[in-house]
Amino acid sequence: MKLFGFSKKEHIRKRKEFLAVMASGQKLQTRHFIIYHRVSSQPFSRLGITVSHRVGKAVQRNRVKRLLREFFRLHKQKLYPAQDVVIIAKKGAANLTYDQVSEELSKVL
Repeated sequence: MKLFGFSKKEHIRKRKEFLAVMASGQKLQTRHFIIYHRVSSQPFSRLGITVSHRVGKAVQRNRVKRLLREFFRLHKQKLYPAQDVVIIAKKGAANLTYDQVSEELSKVL
């Protein structure tokens, strides 16, 4: 895997995996995000993102997902040991810039 890439292996895609992280992981909250994380059984970190209709229309939801993926892509090496992370966006997350997302998540992760 590339150092700063974000391959399909690093995505949490199945509902079963999302529920497992949410059930057994540690929960953290910020103003715009709910974060669940647990130590991964894989040798690398993985990310799952949930952005509901409450956040905004499709364009806004996709923008939030792009910002979260970019943050994870650039900071995944700092997650030690390797972790599964599920991020749920709250209402108002669509108005954030990348710098605001980075500042908010850096404090928790």
